[in-house]
Amino acid sequence: MTEKHYDVVIVGGGISGSALFYTLAKYSDIKSVALLEKYDALATLSSSGRGNSQTIHTGDIETNYTLAKAKHVKRAANMIRRYCLQHGYENKFMFIHQKMAVGIGDKEVEYMKKRYEEFKELFPYLEVYDKEKLKEVEPKLVFDENGNERPEDIVGVGVLDQYSTVNYGAMAQSLVDNAQKEKNKQLDIFFNSEVVSIKQLGKEHVLMTKSGDVFTADFVVVDAGGHALYLAHKMGYGKEFGCLPVAGSYYVTKSHFLKGKVYMVQNPKLPFAALHGDPDVLLDMATRFGPTALVLPVLERFHGLKSFPDFLKTLNLDFKILKILKDMFADSDIRRYIFRNFFYEIPYFNKRIFLKDMKKLVPCLKLEDIEYAKGFGGVRPQVLNKPERKLMLGEASINPGTGIIFNMTPSPGATSCLGNAERDAQLVCEHLGAKFNTKAFADDLVDE
Repeated sequence: MTEKHYDVVIVGGGISGSALFYTLAKYSDIKSVALLEKYDALATLSSSGRGNSQTIHTGDIETNYTLAKAKHVKRAANMIRRYCLQHGYENKFMFIHQKMAVGIGDKEVEYMKKRYEEFKELFPYLEVYDKEKLKEVEPKLVFDENGNERPEDIVGVGVLDQYSTVNYGAMAQSLVDNAQKEKNKQLDIFFNSEVVSIKQLGKEHVLMTKSGDVFTADFVVVDAGGHALYLAHKMGYGKEFGCLPVAGSYYVTKSHFLKGKVYMVQNPKLPFAALHGDPDVLLDMATRFGPTALVLPVLERFHGLKSFPDFLKTLNLDFKILKILKDMFADSDIRRYIFRNFFYEIPYFNKRIFLKDMKKLVPCLKLEDIEYAKGFGGVRPQVLNKPERKLMLGEASINPGTGIIFNMTPSPGATSCLGNAERDAQLVCEHLGAKFNTKAFADDLVDE
């Protein structure tokens, strides 16, 4: 049994926890940091290459982002690129691909053209691709399996040569490796260290792991997906929130079916991503289609019902949560979407229903072109806000001001990992009376 004290303990070794570990090690004068990871390796859940779409979400082709959100996300996205270029990770786990959002039919085409006019100043590299240009840059969006041109209008808005794809699992490992190169600091990683309780004792926090090891810290940051809210609830924090876990599954092709990333226009009523196609870095850039959106009563994917009891506690079920869920299912668009995504998981029916929906984007796609991607996908902790009685879109953070922070980071959480690390590192340093080197961080990672 270990009993160790650290200035800071980070719970969770995904991309968010790894980014904070790196940021504190390199840009603060804090002397001791520990990273506690539940499993035997970093980034085995939603941060793994299999657990997400491997996208740097910049806000340029994400049609459900407002201009204000796109400005915020763009800053954090550029940190990903700057970090990878600084360390020479291009073509290792960061790659250039073309990417675009596509409007199909007169209504969506008009929407994409208006969106381009609104966003082109923020993203001056954006281009508009009409049907004739798409025949050249992404022809499978235009022609069906018989070589016939789709009858409706189509337009793409995007770029042909941007760093847009990252294996976040590999990036998490690099962040930890680079952090541990810093000298004259105690920077430790503990695997198989599942935190089961956190208690405040005076100005310190005491963390107990499942194995019986005990850690104490002057500051704790919990970057543990849905389990961040679970641990917050155990301490009595964040009771105004509940968690609705939404799993994403994928289908893969056997070839480079698309040349790059292709996203569809998001239905503004739906709080989940529209189906899209991405080159997969783990499959030699073969195209992966998805994600689906399946509500599951677990906080972790591919671990059976192990986390079902934690889900029940984190859902925080009461009348207000039931009201949020009732309002969601009362909306016919959301209700149909949820049930349709359920059928995406049923053998035999799944491929056929998924194919029908994907053919809107790729009319030449055939049943034999795709197969269910076994072992791909993760769980995103969508946060239910009781006071506002609604499903929150994006990230949530609980900071009671007592030397502990709990972060829930669904998409674009991986993209925002260094931006969130900057924010949390500043809060940690302020609380501990330590120094954060804002200039060095900005010089290395921030585009003005």
